[in-house]
Amino acid sequence: MAAATNAARERAPVLLVLMGLALALLVAVPILNTLPEDSPYRLSDFSVVLIGKYLCYAMLALSIDLVWGYCGVLSLGHGAFFALGGYAMGMYLMRSIGTRGVYRDPILPDFMVFLNWKQLPWYWYGFDHFAFAAIMVVVVPGLLALAFGWLAFRSRITGVYFSIITQALTFALLLAFFRNDMGFGGNNGLTDFKDLLGFPLNTGATRRGIYVASLVGLVGTYLVCRRITRSKLGRVLIAIRDAESRVRFLGYSVTAYKLFVFTLSAMLAGIAGALYVPQVGIINPSEFSPANSIEAVIWVAVGGRGALYGAVIGAFAVNGAKTWLTTSVPELWLFVLGGLFIAVTLFLPRGLIGLIGLGGGAPRGLGLDRLLPRLSVPKVPKPRRGDG
Repeated sequence: MAAATNAARERAPVLLVLMGLALALLVAVPILNTLPEDSPYRLSDFSVVLIGKYLCYAMLALSIDLVWGYCGVLSLGHGAFFALGGYAMGMYLMRSIGTRGVYRDPILPDFMVFLNWKQLPWYWYGFDHFAFAAIMVVVVPGLLALAFGWLAFRSRITGVYFSIITQALTFALLLAFFRNDMGFGGNNGLTDFKDLLGFPLNTGATRRGIYVASLVGLVGTYLVCRRITRSKLGRVLIAIRDAESRVRFLGYSVTAYKLFVFTLSAMLAGIAGALYVPQVGIINPSEFSPANSIEAVIWVAVGGRGALYGAVIGAFAVNGAKTWLTTSVPELWLFVLGGLFIAVTLFLPRGLIGLIGLGGGAPRGLGLDRLLPRLSVPKVPKPRRGDG
């Protein structure tokens, strides 16, 4: 324990410097976007939106790392909470269109007019106000996680069984939101947004504003997760991850701790989804795809679970590789993603932060001492007379 503490203290200055540099680069993005178009240092509007998406993905990765890396609860359904937060924001953006839609209906969105809806469904009430939509962004994913988690954790469903039912949850939501009679746009989802809080979404200033909001959201999410993991609550969560039965034997309510962290992580994922939708301009049922949740787990595994900055690194690294590969050789991306997950599982259990020696308790460098066979055999001391 003392050695691990000393190693963490040695890494702290390096981590602070690296995190400071990364934050400075992210802060510089909207500034570089304002440079003249003929400047070689100018970042395009596309780059601002792309990096803004990565920020939202990093928030989702942090929410997964909180519940998986620190509590040992592997959720393969966090994409559902991300999508629910996105739909809540999308509903507000659709209500904001008003008479500027194709059918110019002041109340009903265009897809409802097209499908012959006569009145607005009750669950769309209130979404013409941003404050109400912002509350729903966290309340809807939180309530679903609370109900689902209470049933699962109370029944002591753990391990792979919990992972499977979370994946079944997101698949069920995928099928439900595909239906036109659900009132969420069916297969096409919600799109053709006009503005956010009165600011047109197609302007550079609005894009930069949403980017800044996403960056603030990422920093806030990181600080919240760090505060939790460094507290007594965080130590109990780690104890549950490592020895759940012992924690239960000591008198702690394991169900309550799991339920709290699962619900909180779902709410954080909902915020990430809400910031994501105005940047991409659409939300549809494909966001509920189980493959999206699995891919998000891979981000955390690649970066290094159990270290919050590892989740952020993984989200940026994997999505950066995805952007490049899907542009150059799109048919190879799924094979690369699968191979990456296998390679991390077999050779880099602590992810990229373990590779460079920045993970908690991870060996420095490549950790070749774990891969190479030992060349010497320890000597067994000979028994002395009288020992037998």
